[in-house]
Amino acid sequence: MSQIIYKIAPEALWREAEKNGCFAGAPIDIADGFIHFSTAAQVRETAAKHFAGQADLLLIAIDDSRLNDALKYEVSRGGALFPHLYAPLDLEAVIWVRPLPLGTDGLHQLPALEAE
Repeated sequence: MSQIIYKIAPEALWREAEKNGCFAGAPIDIADGFIHFSTAAQVRETAAKHFAGQADLLLIAIDDSRLNDALKYEVSRGGALFPHLYAPLDLEAVIWVRPLPLGTDGLHQLPALEAE
């Protein structure tokens, strides 16, 4: 069963990936050896924990069924299973890309998210 997973990325980094036709990851992804994603249930906490106060971010929705065996769900924060991609992200798997603005409260304003 496929589900939609999410990537938060700086807009400049993502626009470069669009030019190249694939996303190799942000510096933290490259350092860790895989691209970090979040499920719909995890993305709000990911934004707060790893991107607090950052502007110019995008939220990217990806169909995990298009990522092949390089996608692994692995235990991470709080014992939860997080999606990790051990390959560059083929942009053909992207469903949509939307701005991730900061609200007046300093928190990111996420759109309605689909879990599946």
